[in-house]
Parts: sequence; C-alpha cells; structure tokens
Amino acid sequence: MAERKATNKYYPPDWDPSKGSINKYVGQHPYRDRARKLEQGILIVRFELPYNIKCEGCSNYITQGNRYNAEKKKIGMYYSTPIFSFRMKCHLCSNWIEIHTDPKNTEYVIVSGARRKFEDWDPKENGSIALTDEKEKEVLESNAFYKLENELKNKKKAEESIPLLTQLQNLSERQWKDPYTSSYIIRKSFRVSF
Repeated sequence: MAERKATNKYYPPDWDPSKGSINKYVGQHPYRDRARKLEQGILIVRFELPYNIKCEGCSNYITQGNRYNAEKKKIGMYYSTPIFSFRMKCHLCSNWIEIHTDPKNTEYVIVSGARRKFEDWDPKENGSIALTDEKEKEVLESNAFYKLENELKNKKKAEESIPLLTQLQNLSERQWKDPYTSSYIIRKSFRVSF
C-alpha cells in the first residue's frame, strides 16, 4: 500500500526552506480547502451525528452515524472547556442544521434546523439491570432501611434465577462438550450440495 501513496513532493528550484514552509511559498494553508473560512473562526470538519434526528426542512429522519462536512466554530466557554457549534446542510434538502456541544451535561444540543428523535428504552421492561438514578442513590446512602430492603430484593432475585442459570450452563456444556463435532454439524447445515 505504501507504494501507491505519493511520498515525494515537488520542491521548486527557487524555494528556500529558510524562508518558510512549502505551503507558505505556494500560498496555501496546511488545511487547504478546510480552512477557507478560517478568518471568520470557522474550520470545516467531518461531523458524525450523535443520535437520530428529524430534519425540519424535509421532515425526513436522519440516522445516527451519518457524516457531514460541518462548519466548526467556537461560540463560548464552560469554565475551561470550549463550547463548539457545528453547522451543516441536510443531504436530502437545502436546510441548515446547527448543533452545539453542551459540556455541562456532556451531550449535544440541536439549536436549529432539526429535532431530536427520542427513543425511550425501559431496562426493567426488557429484563436488564436498571441503573439507579441520582435520587435513588441519595436515598440508598441516607436511609439504612431502604438499603436493607433493596439488598433483600436483590438477593431474592438472585436466588430465583439460580435454577435457570444452572440449566443454561448445563445445556451449554452438553452442546459444546466436543466443539469440533458441534462446529462440524453447524457448518454442514450451511453447505449446499448440488
């Protein structure tokens, strides 16, 4: 792969390294086209959407992870952390979307051009472990009886799940007692004979 990349650069005969870099000689910025608005304090960067949004211009949903060439600009400070603004154009219409960083809450805030698509997910509904919120943490730390009740509930849940866990472990051990044979059977089912 290294042989495909151009590692050599052309240095004109009248260029003198003591007078500055090759970019200065040619009259270019090291960031090239990305720095075209640098005198306004704007740098063009690649920005990836942190969550799903709905464009207010075309009413289409744009998924998390879509990348845009965004205009990055420093708009303020939160203590010693800079607050940045990312302004980009929707790829489906000509609407501009502006997102600001929020260091206080460690998230991104949509300022204009779109709305966030909220996807609520309840861990208790899906059988996952629900993390405690700040209020519950305070109650657990301050109220000894509440803490004891929660510990008893957790122990009871753990005891109820032991038979199921041992059953699953035994099943797994039986199925993968001989990994070569199990893998052979699985691979054989995927093969098609003509």
